[in-house]
Amino acid sequence: MTEATATATAPAPVAAPRYTRANPFPARMMVNRRLSGPESEKDTRHFELDLTGWGLTFEVGDSLAVYATNDPELVDEIIRTLGATSNEQVPRLKGEQTTFREALLRDYSITQPTPKFLKAIAQRASAAPTLGYLLAPNRKQDLETYLWGMEIIDFLSDHPSARFAPEEFVGLLTKLQPRLYSVASSLRAYPDQVHFIVDVVRYESNGRLRKGVCSSFLAERADDVPVPVFPTVAKHFHLPEDPDTPIIMIGPGTGVAPFRAYLQERKVSGAKGKNWLVFGRLDCAWSRDQPQKIYVQHKMAENAGEIWKWIDAEGAYFFVCGDARRMAKDVDAMLRKIVQEHGGKSVEQANEYVEKLKSDKRYKRDVY
Repeated sequence: MTEATATATAPAPVAAPRYTRANPFPARMMVNRRLSGPESEKDTRHFELDLTGWGLTFEVGDSLAVYATNDPELVDEIIRTLGATSNEQVPRLKGEQTTFREALLRDYSITQPTPKFLKAIAQRASAAPTLGYLLAPNRKQDLETYLWGMEIIDFLSDHPSARFAPEEFVGLLTKLQPRLYSVASSLRAYPDQVHFIVDVVRYESNGRLRKGVCSSFLAERADDVPVPVFPTVAKHFHLPEDPDTPIIMIGPGTGVAPFRAYLQERKVSGAKGKNWLVFGRLDCAWSRDQPQKIYVQHKMAENAGEIWKWIDAEGAYFFVCGDARRMAKDVDAMLRKIVQEHGGKSVEQANEYVEKLKSDKRYKRDVY
């Protein structure tokens, strides 16, 4: 056999798998540690995932999408309630067939009722006149109030006359979406790893224990199975290009996650810029540990003059991460008040100043 023949007949090298959003990387859980105290009602966790073999990079400030599976106990309860066997063939979202149980476990969102599902229940369940009334276009707010804490399993259990064949049932559902978590570690500090800080969602409603799909997956079921992940770039939330630029970080609760990564990155890179973290210099606002609750905006007020100096005289960037409904609004209002009072500006001038910070990309938010 000639060398040329040998080369031609040699097996082609196996290409490394290409990881995409449709084919996420199967990370491995390394650390699953509870951060909350033993008597705390909250369950906040620190997770560390092993990314060895991936080779893909991401920056601090980015997020990772986690592709969770649904709670197997909830899946089995839905199957029982529908009187199905779990082995029926149903279509996946991409068109191919799979078993009913696998589809509910991996492909479809099975907690929040969709409009199609609610309409189907209202049409089939004679005992659901209230639902039919609330589905009117002008009753949207009333419907949201009625649905609070209600899940698909509640409607199936409360209205046994409403029955669906497995294929019909999955046609009433939407795709199970990945959940985004802020990266809480720097690849330069922890190569081939990513860390998360997550509040595990659990609460009682209508006599049932409710669980967050992804947070409970990470906390309860991810130790022995792959955790599919893929990065989501957040250019609007990256560190300043100039490592000498000061940064102010407002991150109560799990909002501290990206700032943990920021500080690791700045330490490893030797960045000279000053760092000020207002958590919940290090200013701690513990809202639940004393009779008078203290929030991050209160810490901002206590240090208003210094914050103004950092932003106006030293060109600091101002980052906010966490709750969008209240915290971010309160922090924004306090920032505008600081600019007005310590910058000697009118309300209109203070608002213009803050909007200029945003347009200059010096005021950055990652809120949810």
